[in-house]
Amino acid sequence: MNPGSPEARVAAASRATLDGVFRCTVRTWPGRVAVEEGERALTYRELDRLVDRISGWLAANGVGRGDRVAILSENSTSYVAVMLACARAGCILACQNWRLTARELRHCISLVEPKMMLVSDRFATLLDEVEGGGSGGAAPRHRLDAALAARWAEAEPPAPAAAAAAGDLDPEAILLILYTSGTTGLPKGAAISHRAELVRNLAWHLSFGVRPGDTMVAWMPLYHMGGADQVLGTLLGGGKVIVLEAFDAPRIARIAAREPLGWLVTMPGTTERMISALKAEPSPPVGVRAVGVMPDLVPRAEIAELTALLDAPYPNTFGSTETGSPPCSGSCLPPGVVPERLSKHLSPLCELRLVDAEGNDVPDETPGEAAVRGPTLFSGYWRADETNARDFRGGWFHMGDLLVRHEDGTFDFVDRAKYMIKSGGENIYPAEIEQVLLADPRVAEAAVVRRTDPRWGEVPVAFVARRGGAPLEDADLHRRCRTELAGYKQPKGIRFIDFEDFPRSASGKVQRHELESRLAKEEESGPCP
Repeated sequence: MNPGSPEARVAAASRATLDGVFRCTVRTWPGRVAVEEGERALTYRELDRLVDRISGWLAANGVGRGDRVAILSENSTSYVAVMLACARAGCILACQNWRLTARELRHCISLVEPKMMLVSDRFATLLDEVEGGGSGGAAPRHRLDAALAARWAEAEPPAPAAAAAAGDLDPEAILLILYTSGTTGLPKGAAISHRAELVRNLAWHLSFGVRPGDTMVAWMPLYHMGGADQVLGTLLGGGKVIVLEAFDAPRIARIAAREPLGWLVTMPGTTERMISALKAEPSPPVGVRAVGVMPDLVPRAEIAELTALLDAPYPNTFGSTETGSPPCSGSCLPPGVVPERLSKHLSPLCELRLVDAEGNDVPDETPGEAAVRGPTLFSGYWRADETNARDFRGGWFHMGDLLVRHEDGTFDFVDRAKYMIKSGGENIYPAEIEQVLLADPRVAEAAVVRRTDPRWGEVPVAFVARRGGAPLEDADLHRRCRTELAGYKQPKGIRFIDFEDFPRSASGKVQRHELESRLAKEEESGPCP
């Protein structure tokens, strides 16, 4: 298409990037507080100036369009500003999960081949371990400290010509890489575009009654979809982001008592602590529009109690890092009521099919794999052509989750086609743990299954067969797992059984559902370790 043609001009007018929309928000609300962290607060005008200088500093350090910047840090104002600066500069921010082990992080960082590495003081030692593991070719490292903040303050903003060119960025350009657990045992990098981030913001506003200008508490790690999407969406709408380094129930209760909030995310495993903190806080909440996420993994009585304390509905969500809040997060549970069912409603701005193994649509009341299409979708896994070819077959993204559609148009989750454990908001694939267990030469077989947990929703439990009667205790395997796996991936129990006792299909694959049944029977007869 001729760039000067009427068609090209019409097409250009429909393009929008996250930075372009953010600039408009700055012009609309320059004096409004954008980010607050402890005693420090930045207005939209001040945040914009900081973003401008960081983007200029990135360019001065050789970071250009499409280059990756890896960041390993707890939540901070600097982290938020770097996210926006990357959007302005056209580079890609690869958000590293600091809960992973050095081995896992080494894979995640090398996958994206960053041009630059940003690390906070807290995780500098971890990065030393990662870079000392033989990865080679480590990117230049910059510490997120006062010295770097001083260099940012002295940096020159992008030249006018460069700033004007930034406005020509393709909305399909990648903004973020967020990591998801991999079925082969190592995380995958989900590439999130400017387009996807803009529309994800619209989707959860439409579904949960959250409004532009609302305040959010950013306690969820910014390497997580729930942190990144909400922070960016809040800043696009002129709201205030209150940055916390981690979940702090008493502090969140105090914040809720002094100012109204939009969507307060509480993950499985945090609701009980949030309830206790709200009860202990002498001042009642000012107002919350919505609270919670992933109700399937939260005790239903806790949902009722938490929503009653805040007089706020509970989003009945079913989404993913790859899809955002869609496909089935289109409704909320009413406050103060113990839900009888958790059937989902279709989210706005997406299409959903339920298909069989051949890709054919299944009838109502028949389980089928969720296949999604829509503008909130990610742009595939980074450097994973084979996986993308499989998961995007037929022009739809196949989630690997089995749902059933009812005659009333609602959906219920059935199971995961690719077996996965959801523990406190984190995804765990058994293969990740099994790979570590099977690396021990004394292990002949290992299979990991999920066990229902009142706090975390689900936790992993391992079944292990010793090789040839070798001396092997569960403590030996726990030590290995602590070295190789993130804390939330640690098996919460290890059961030793004979190799012959592993239930198998005709092809020899271990049948997890039978091990789950065995585990449930053991639980009935006595407590699990």
